[in-house]
Parts: sequence; structure tokens; C-alpha cells
Amino acid sequence: MTATPLAAIGPVAQLTAGRLGRRLGQLLVGLTVYGVSMALMIRSGLGQMPWDVLHFGLALHLPLTIGQVVIATSFVVLLLWIPLRQAPGVGTVLNAVLIGVATDATLAVLDQPDSMAARGAFMVAGVLLNAVATAAYIGAQLGPGPRDGLMTGWVRRTGLSVRLVRTTLEVIVVALGWTLGGVVGLGTVLYAVAIGPLTQRLLPWVTVPVREQATPEA
Repeated sequence: MTATPLAAIGPVAQLTAGRLGRRLGQLLVGLTVYGVSMALMIRSGLGQMPWDVLHFGLALHLPLTIGQVVIATSFVVLLLWIPLRQAPGVGTVLNAVLIGVATDATLAVLDQPDSMAARGAFMVAGVLLNAVATAAYIGAQLGPGPRDGLMTGWVRRTGLSVRLVRTTLEVIVVALGWTLGGVVGLGTVLYAVAIGPLTQRLLPWVTVPVREQATPEA
């Protein structure tokens, strides 16, 4: 399938680039599924997503749920956008709030299974659903999530590769989270290895084309 290029457009242009209803709907579904995928990996007990290692570790030491920690951390990360001169879009703000809400809602009704087979299924389903969700919210073209924007802003300001910047950020948050009691395991490794290729494969199918005046990224 031929890929639809992501558009390099600012927050205002994102809202006027066409097909807003479709894009908002896709964004909301993607963010909700993202929260569900996080809860699945947490309940698997086999290792959390890199940023969730930090979220979980912080939740152990704060009077907050993990979803509330996700929301609070998102807004702290947005403060780091300021020196990078990043501008948040509507999708950025919704990302900061809805994923945490969806995570807490799913954890409230989902218990950790007893069998290792079921826990493994939770882990794999979490990774797969997260790839679908990530592609969906990126493909909606309404602004990156706080953590994605931190990565892309750092890449733009430093000229370093995406791979190096992403790896550096994730090593830092995993190390901090593990120190605080976050769970690092097979799921963490599987996510780190699989999420990039899976998202890249899915993105052409869910990227919503915007008006031609949007300039494609190089």
C-alpha cells in the first residue's frame, strides 16, 4: 500500500486541513485503545512499556493511580517542549489526558490472570494493540503525544538520529522507573523491539490525508 505522507503543519493548520470529524474520531479511538494496551501489559506482570516502567514506579511512591501519574507526567514533559520550541496540537492535549483515563478505567475491570499462558497473551495483545493505537493517533495528524513531541523536538534541535534520541530517552526513563520499583521484563524488551516496525507497517493504512497545502515531511 502506498503511504500517505504525514503533513508538517502547525496546530492551527491541523484543525483546518480537512476531514476533521474523521480525524478526531480516529484520534479518540486510538488514545482509548492505547490506554487499554497499557493496562494489558501492566496486568501481564511480564514487563511494562518503557515509559510505564517510570509511571508505575512513581505510582508506588505517590498517592496517585497509575493513570493519574501518566497524566501528570505528560504535562511535566510538555514543559520540556518550551526550550525545544515545540507547539502542542489538540491531539497533544487529548493524548496527555485520555490515555491515563483509559488506563485507569481498564485496570479497574481487568485483573491479572493466574496462568502464565494468559499473562503471555495479555503481554502480546498489549504490544499489538499499542502499535495499532500509536499508528491511529499519529495518522490522525492532530499533533504528537507529549513524549513523541519531546523526542522529535530533541531530534530537530540537536540533529541527532531518531533512533539515538528515542533509545536515550527510553533508557533514562526505564532506569529511573526500575529504581523506583517499576517492572522491567520480557514485555519491556518485546515492546522496544517490535513497536517501531509494527507501527511503521500499520501507519500507511490509517494515515488520514489532509489538504494539499499541507507540506509533506521530508
